[in-house]
Amino acid sequence: MAACALRRGLLSGVSKYSRKHSHRILSVTDINSSFEVYKPRLQCRACGLLGGVQQKRFMSSRNRPEGKILEPVGVFEAVKQHGKYETGQLFLHSVFGYRGIVLFPWHARLYDRDITPPVSDSKPEPPGAHGSKEVKGKTHTYYQVLIDTRDCPHISQRSQTEAVTFLANHDDSRALYAIPGLDYVSHEDILPYNSAEQVPIQHELFERFLMYNPAKSPPFTPRDTLKAWQEKNHPWLELSDVHRETTENIRVTVIPFYMGMREAQNSHVYWWRYCIRLENLGSEVVQLRERHWRIFSLSGTLETVRGRGVVGREPVLSKEQPAFQYSSHVSLQAPSGHMWRFAACIPVLLSLYQQGNVSY
Repeated sequence: MAACALRRGLLSGVSKYSRKHSHRILSVTDINSSFEVYKPRLQCRACGLLGGVQQKRFMSSRNRPEGKILEPVGVFEAVKQHGKYETGQLFLHSVFGYRGIVLFPWHARLYDRDITPPVSDSKPEPPGAHGSKEVKGKTHTYYQVLIDTRDCPHISQRSQTEAVTFLANHDDSRALYAIPGLDYVSHEDILPYNSAEQVPIQHELFERFLMYNPAKSPPFTPRDTLKAWQEKNHPWLELSDVHRETTENIRVTVIPFYMGMREAQNSHVYWWRYCIRLENLGSEVVQLRERHWRIFSLSGTLETVRGRGVVGREPVLSKEQPAFQYSSHVSLQAPSGHMWRFAACIPVLLSLYQQGNVSY
């Protein structure tokens, strides 16, 4: 089972066709992984405009197939191939098309199973491994960002805008609270731009976290409140590991976050949040229809969860809207455990540890 569970393949599809649509019906679980291969992206996939040269930006804040409403936003800047974007950098999300601003970077370990390791790094497979492979993590930059609230209604069908949640401060409480319009964005998904507006992003935390300083570039600098907030919430915000893989033109990324431990009925409950992005890289329309989990806690409990879709939706991934991103939670009765996702005959094993580390 262990060898089978380590086998690559986070998504597996069964082709079915209906009279009206040619959707590939996927059986997926909530805890898959994979993300975009690191490459410079000079085009916003939400609106089709290039972002590698200086030009006036006209962005659609209504990502609808027809009747798009365009409004001027600013001037594109050159995409950074090296280095990182600074606090206060304005950007457009190249996949979801929303306006945002960088708060601070995270340096994560990216485990990309789409990259073939060098022959010298490869290890002989044990009998029964069936194509499993060990992947070395590489440092990759992500950013904590604020989303412009004007764009939230128009991306809500493709990306949750309340994806970052925390446990309540009381140790005996299992309540969660969310910060609307907070997201994690990979470096290659940033399309930087500048604006002459002193308040170019509408978000309740914008002026609490940032101040306008025209002498700086970018002209928005962090306030002490942002630094204090980052320091206080660092353990629950920190992004440490990212896993991604592509199977049958479906790229999946999973990012786990350890949220903390709470006591309930004289026992300890350990909580994780996880963020998953599904992206259709092919031309065939795909619909996510089912999830299937097996959750094993080192306390000895085994739970099976299956159902339709994810977070109450059965998203369709098309060429026009190829990506869907969502977050959810899982709790265990022990500080570590395993989660298997079954799709067709290929199980995937994801181990969760109290520190938030993940391994396959």
